[in-house]
Amino acid sequence: MTAARTDSGAPAPAAAPPPSGADIGPAPAVVDLARILVVDDEAPIAAALARFLRTRGYETETAASGDAALALLADRPCAAALCDVRMPGMSGVEFVSLALALDADLAVLMLTGVNDAPTATDALARGAVDYLLKPVELTDLQRAIERALHKRGLLIEQRRVEALIGEEVIARTAALMEEQRTLRDVAVGTVQTLINAMEAKDIYLRGHSERIGELAASVADELGLDADAVESVRIAGRLHDVGKIGIREAVLNKPGALTVEEFEHVKDHVRIGVAILAPLTHIADAVTHVHDHHEHWDGSGYPDGKAGSAISIGGRILAAADAFDALTSHRAYRAPQAPIVVVEYLRQHVGSLLDPRIYDALRAVVLARKSIADLFIEDI
Repeated sequence: MTAARTDSGAPAPAAAPPPSGADIGPAPAVVDLARILVVDDEAPIAAALARFLRTRGYETETAASGDAALALLADRPCAAALCDVRMPGMSGVEFVSLALALDADLAVLMLTGVNDAPTATDALARGAVDYLLKPVELTDLQRAIERALHKRGLLIEQRRVEALIGEEVIARTAALMEEQRTLRDVAVGTVQTLINAMEAKDIYLRGHSERIGELAASVADELGLDADAVESVRIAGRLHDVGKIGIREAVLNKPGALTVEEFEHVKDHVRIGVAILAPLTHIADAVTHVHDHHEHWDGSGYPDGKAGSAISIGGRILAAADAFDALTSHRAYRAPQAPIVVVEYLRQHVGSLLDPRIYDALRAVVLARKSIADLFIEDI
């Protein structure tokens, strides 16, 4: 192949290879010129304003009415609108509200030959950023548009930053909540291990706390409590007897009636349980329920003799669930009773031991469980 030659006859230098991506660097940024919409029913004025704005580096659009301007904005957004106040049909003031409803970022400047304070106030109240009087000096018009676009840019950036902050807050809140759930689960699991070890020593108590937690949560759900409240009740049910770790086994397992001194000793398990759980501040509601689970609706319970709605909702639910489970479970001194029999028996204690509303929810849960069990039996 013959080498190319220059006019002097010397071989021409070989053509340079095309530059690699690393050589050419980033592509130059595309400048997005601000587009200004001029709205005026007088065509010569609109054309003159548009021509001036183009000489200052802006793209321009013109519209002869508010309706035409709105149609144009819906199809091709603009950065700013320079709008006459008095036009046939839709006024410039009416245009402000409708235009901003289409594009909240639009900077609207009013231009009028009438110095009317109420109209100016109305336009600015609707969202216009400036109110200019005709005839306006072109340098003043340019500065007004620059101010409006600068303000528009600041507002857009402010909203962007606020959105980023909001997203960050949401993300950090979610992470914190997940961390709190993890801490709660670890703490509850640790206490539950202690309870399981305690219940393992007595065949009649095995699974008692777990059953109370599930039954209490079902009653809370039946009452329409929110998810967080239901979970607090469930946790309280699982932990309500942790204080029995501090009660003598001979008293806990005694088959016969307790003496006055022994009963006072048993009652102390509430105080012990709350003391054990108190450091777990992230389950504070559950700890309150544990504190109240031996309070009675009529005020005859312990440790504080609370009555009625002064007892936490979780405490009232646990009192009902605990009584139900005790009567439907095996004990050394008696056989378990059928759930339906127990529910009817507990009706006698509504208004004394039990909150009437809690009893109704418990009964509904038990009947629902019986119906489901019957369905399974029929399938078998």
